[in-house]
Amino acid sequence: MPFLPYGRQSIDESDIEAVAAVLRSDYLTTGPEIPAFEAAFATTVDAPHAVACNSATAALHLALDALGVGKGDLCIVPAITFLATANAALYCGADVIFADVDRDTGLMTPETFEAALRRAGGAARAVLPVHLAGVMCDMPAIASLARAAGMAVVEDSCHALGSLDADGRPAGACAHSDAAAFSFHPVKTLACGEGGMVTTRDPRLAAHMARARSHGVERGPARFNRSEGANEPWWHEMVQLGWNYRMPDLNAALGRSQLRRLAVFAARRRALAALYDEALAPLAPVVRSPAGAPGDPCRHLYNVRIDFEAAGLSRADVMARLSEQGVGSQVHYIPLYRQPFHAARHDAGPLPGAEAYYGRTLSLPLWPGMADSDPARVASTLGVALGV
Repeated sequence: MPFLPYGRQSIDESDIEAVAAVLRSDYLTTGPEIPAFEAAFATTVDAPHAVACNSATAALHLALDALGVGKGDLCIVPAITFLATANAALYCGADVIFADVDRDTGLMTPETFEAALRRAGGAARAVLPVHLAGVMCDMPAIASLARAAGMAVVEDSCHALGSLDADGRPAGACAHSDAAAFSFHPVKTLACGEGGMVTTRDPRLAAHMARARSHGVERGPARFNRSEGANEPWWHEMVQLGWNYRMPDLNAALGRSQLRRLAVFAARRRALAALYDEALAPLAPVVRSPAGAPGDPCRHLYNVRIDFEAAGLSRADVMARLSEQGVGSQVHYIPLYRQPFHAARHDAGPLPGAEAYYGRTLSLPLWPGMADSDPARVASTLGVALGV
């Protein structure tokens, strides 16, 4: 039986041809594929503006920078997320406060956000809710609390492309946030190799981020500070601090090609999740399917909850047994406050929801190229590994 990794890209001939066309063109980077990808992505997620960049980490950093987050500010980040969510705040000179999460979903909730706000003592400048595994947070409630506290809101939507909120709006529409960041890593719903995107409804934020991704340089004569620049074709002006966060046209071409199949990818992920739900039901209560939330998630991860203590096994042992039988798995994520860097900076203390979630979670294989029979195969292998 072929080995099933926990995640994998899905590439077809149309993707290969899209990249090959760029290789045959005049532009490998900063060419026409970038605005074409941005326009298509913005339309897909129902946002007026989308800014492409070279990673989701860059996307988060660009958004916080554009919102003026800086030294002395605090950003509230859920304890269960990838390192980049907190790192983006640190790149701006801010510090982080970790919010606890729901013990079953791993999501920041209005209640855990409010508790983190109290710990921040009025210095919180931004909150970064994370739509873990593709399940969306309660954005109306979180945004209401944030606005009352004068805070910016940046959605970490890196897992959520294709997900819909409780009102049927796609992740990235920014109905309740200033900006939303996406990842195009190969294991995500849409792959660029590496790449990221920020969406926003604010044209000023979009313009700021578009400049910042390329060293803060302005090349539009109508916006030059020096009037003589309009007559000098080489003229450009650095008007703000920026970085080299540009996305190459090669990546954008792959992303735009993949975007045409987003509906297919999302439908397949939903179908596989439903097959998993059915196949894993006999393993309850030792194994429980991922907890849901209002809305219609496009799951990036199928993150089951396992009572390892009841099974009398460590998670490492279970993962090793699965791997021996050709089934990959992963853990998403270690609570960030356990990381040595953060533990040395401040004592976040163990947060009960984060510890409970972390102690039980295991991500099983989920990607569009899986066969209909694979969820049953994984469930059977997991049952044998656990002895249930």
